[in-house]
Amino acid sequence: MSMWAEPLYTAAEMRAAEEAYEAPMLDLMERAGTAVAEAVMRRHPDARRISVWCGTGANGGDGFVAARKLHEAKRDVEIVLGGPEEKISGDPAANLTRARKLGISIADEGEGEVAVDALYGTGFTGKPRDDAARRIGEVNALGVPVVSVDVPSGVDASTGEVAGPAVHAAATITFHRRKVGLVVAPGRFHAGEVEVADIGLAPVHTRHGFVTEEILELVPRRGPRDNKYTAGSVLVVGGSTGKTGAPCLSAEAALRAGAGIVTLCAPASLNLVFEQRLLEVMSRPCPDEDGVMTMDAADEILDAAGKATAVAIGPGLGRTDAARALVGYLLDRLDKPVVLDADGLWALAGHLDWVFARDAPTVLTPHEGELARLLGRESDWIAARRLNAVQAGADDVGAVVLLKGADTLVASPGRGALVCDLGNPGLATAGTGDVLAGIVAAFLAKGMDAKRGAAAAAAAGGVAARLAAESHGTAGMIASDVVEALSPALSR
Repeated sequence: MSMWAEPLYTAAEMRAAEEAYEAPMLDLMERAGTAVAEAVMRRHPDARRISVWCGTGANGGDGFVAARKLHEAKRDVEIVLGGPEEKISGDPAANLTRARKLGISIADEGEGEVAVDALYGTGFTGKPRDDAARRIGEVNALGVPVVSVDVPSGVDASTGEVAGPAVHAAATITFHRRKVGLVVAPGRFHAGEVEVADIGLAPVHTRHGFVTEEILELVPRRGPRDNKYTAGSVLVVGGSTGKTGAPCLSAEAALRAGAGIVTLCAPASLNLVFEQRLLEVMSRPCPDEDGVMTMDAADEILDAAGKATAVAIGPGLGRTDAARALVGYLLDRLDKPVVLDADGLWALAGHLDWVFARDAPTVLTPHEGELARLLGRESDWIAARRLNAVQAGADDVGAVVLLKGADTLVASPGRGALVCDLGNPGLATAGTGDVLAGIVAAFLAKGMDAKRGAAAAAAAGGVAARLAAESHGTAGMIASDVVEALSPALSR
């Protein structure tokens, strides 16, 4: 991975890192279990009684080591076995024997002020069987803080999918590097605070990456030789009766994200609204019917697009047959980067070939409901398997897809995903999607490639939301607070 993205490991990639390790695996287990014990004592210095719930595999082995280290530190420890003892073999069995020799009690059910969840690790996938599901339920029912080992039991480490019951951890101590399942929903909501412990493994190449703030250094800044056109020229196409705010937010966000000039093509009957609302954005009135642009707007839009270096289509565009036809026509004739959002995505459903046929880059910015519509699925289906869904979307559409959420995911066809979670809950408000579309358009207009530009836009929106929270808090943050904070976020 690059400086601006940390590697995110799948179970298979983690296995490859372990297989490349040349010393005994028992050493790795010792380091992993020690890191867990140290984290438990650091996080819960006053906890005297600790129950360590151990499965029959390697994750349980880490748990046996942690139990031993906690016992040596004079804590009252008990081990709860999550499966039949005869199933435990190899290194985990050696560590269970050591724990027994120290006189650590093996209990059938756990009591304690803190629980360690070492039931199932990165090897777990699918739905827990009945006995496993029961154990996971017992851990959750304890009502005490849980520290999970590597990944919370029941979470798929490679995807973040949770097909049945899963442990709700207060913290997860993961080894070597973050796992995909700790940062992608719904797994991320089970992981609590994630702490990465170095256990001495060498890096391996990973398919997915975790975006850091450093990605903002890739965004071209205005230089002394720039003029308004070379700094990035954005065209926004949108607006309809009752939805004039959306294109305004996109246009203003594009300017605050560093575009040198922004033009808005919007319905002629609403032009006065935009002329009054937008100081720095030029407006081009386009033919409309009942406040929604029609096919007759196409020539005006293509003319305005002549000088643009990127186009955002969809914010507040309206949902009529005429609007749909207009979107198809523009996608066919625009030979420059396009961002499709909101009503632009609505128009695309059933016509994915419109994007597939394009040579120029396209970025789609759906939320779960919009992606569900594009893929002919229910939004619950998307929510349950976000990583697979965003990749399927990118492959089906032949474009970069940015799936919005607390864990924004950016995928390109056949290439793995970037995960960005630099924002805060204040972003859960109407209009922040329009803001994001404007930022993506600005970064594409500056010449960034589609995947990096989309990921950088998600990061910029996230950092701006954090800055906005410093002055406004998150309880009632609104989208224009984020727009206002974009220039400071990119000037740091």
